[in-house]
Amino acid sequence: MRQKIIEWKNALENELKVEIPDLWNESADKKREETGRLADMIDHTLLKPEAGKKDYITLFEEAKHYEVHSVCIPPHRVKLAAKELKGTSVDVCTVIGFPLGYQSMETKIFEAKECIAEGAQEIDMVLNISALKSGEYTEVFNEINNIKKATGPERILKVIIETALLEEKEKYIAGWIVRVAGADFVKTSTGFAKEGAKAEDVRLLRSIAGTAMGVKASGGIRDYEKAMEMIGAGANRLGLSSAVAVLENKKRIPSDNLY
Repeated sequence: MRQKIIEWKNALENELKVEIPDLWNESADKKREETGRLADMIDHTLLKPEAGKKDYITLFEEAKHYEVHSVCIPPHRVKLAAKELKGTSVDVCTVIGFPLGYQSMETKIFEAKECIAEGAQEIDMVLNISALKSGEYTEVFNEINNIKKATGPERILKVIIETALLEEKEKYIAGWIVRVAGADFVKTSTGFAKEGAKAEDVRLLRSIAGTAMGVKASGGIRDYEKAMEMIGAGANRLGLSSAVAVLENKKRIPSDNLY
């Protein structure tokens, strides 16, 4: 299997004219700094199309109470989130190209810039899954790279690759492209596909991310045990619509599990 992975990697390097790090040579001991608080790893999420304004106000109050890392909400609610969370430690995260990823690059760039202007600190974008599955890797790379340039170094860009729709080879290629294109995180899922986060996919993405990039697990993480499974596999951010239930179970995690 390792030889196949090397072949996939070499072919992608040749196409994109980039060098992908030999990640198995990176130190497994070098881990990203975290506080040990589970709440600091959570993007408290509400993306249901039927959610009303009162539901978002409740989400923001919960986010402030539990001091989670961020709320993850639709672009339409960014301005409200920025207003309600002003002066708190909770960041505003939103989604673009969501949930299917097949908008044009220009549309995604416009959407990202508008959300940042309205107060978003973090952007979770869906990559062009159709282009990836069609082998149009340069197009996928250029989209991510240009969106990162548009959002700037002071904003966090996470790229959702929708692992449930990808073959093993495609997961590796997607992860490599996300890393070399300059994104800050690779994210497993939108939560709208047939499956959400799986531990084996998180481990695969962590092997690609190394210590240079974050891994966000999302979709189907509804209890503390599942959250711990994702963290143990290498996730250092969790997208949770059940954040309160998870946090009420236990608020701290062993620091030696963190990446």
